[in-house]
Amino acid sequence: MSAPRPSRPSRRGWLAAATGLGLAGVGAGLAWRTSKRQSQSLSEAEHNFWQQQFAQTDGVMLAASAFKGKPLLLNFWATWCPPCIEELPLIDTFFKQNKAKGWQVLALAVDQAAPVTRFLTQSPLSFPVALAGFAGIEVSKSLGNLSGALPFTVVFGAAGNVLTRKMGKLTADELQGWERLSV
Repeated sequence: MSAPRPSRPSRRGWLAAATGLGLAGVGAGLAWRTSKRQSQSLSEAEHNFWQQQFAQTDGVMLAASAFKGKPLLLNFWATWCPPCIEELPLIDTFFKQNKAKGWQVLALAVDQAAPVTRFLTQSPLSFPVALAGFAGIEVSKSLGNLSGALPFTVVFGAAGNVLTRKMGKLTADELQGWERLSV
């Protein structure tokens, strides 16, 4: 009896392996490119945000750039959004406890002036509130709110970069954790 000959990979096997490796390389390249594009688009969105101005309920314009240089909690909300209304007292408490540490808060209302003014008369807040109108949804989407839902919160570091984002109602624990992000 003779010993079995070692099998050699067939030409078809080599071709399949080479094709698989090639496709894996293409996939890795596309993933890297998509990741790079997303980070570039976020950088662009961050830059664009700092260039914007928003009207306050009294009509005075508020430049986003006025908040650059210190950590900023940016909250997108509306008077017709129950979870938004529920989280505002938590955000107000966060601001009061952390403004001496350099924290800033800005609430952008995806709403109209009249209901926001009525709300603020009944429930005053310690931090600035500005009107983004329904265009505010697009601003929030550019900062990572893919669904366009509310409430949506973005935390910027002192350098103006996005540190974290949260879709949905905030909790006291989340706010407490964010205190240490960039002070």
